[in-house]
Amino acid sequence: MAGLTIERDYDAEPARVWSALTGGRELADWFWPPRLGAGVETDPRVGGSYRIASEAGGMAVGGVYRAVDAPQHLSYTWHWDGEDEETVVTVDLTPTPDGTHLRLVHAGFSDAQTRDEHAEGWQDCLERLPAHLGQAPAREDG
Repeated sequence: MAGLTIERDYDAEPARVWSALTGGRELADWFWPPRLGAGVETDPRVGGSYRIASEAGGMAVGGVYRAVDAPQHLSYTWHWDGEDEETVVTVDLTPTPDGTHLRLVHAGFSDAQTRDEHAEGWQDCLERLPAHLGQAPAREDG
């Protein structure tokens, strides 16, 4: 089984990065390009689920949270609508003098091509995060 690891440093404290990764409205603001108009539902607790969907893009991904230890460790299953394969994403956030070190591991791909496609997607996604972190956090309803 193939997997990927991506590491990035952000100029924001771990709690701020955590909020961007787990807050539904926040995640919708940056995860996919704005043209896709992502809708996000999250319940970040062990056994809770999440779903990120785009009618414009004709795609959706979702899964179940397996580990939630705010604001440093998050693990969840990853399953695209219409696909058979389920993989696992693990994110670790470590405080640094300048903010946060993010380490993302996405494991369980059946082949290198699928892994490489996801690596490209994650790189694109994580490149949008710094601009979002520079904004005030979105308020969650509720």
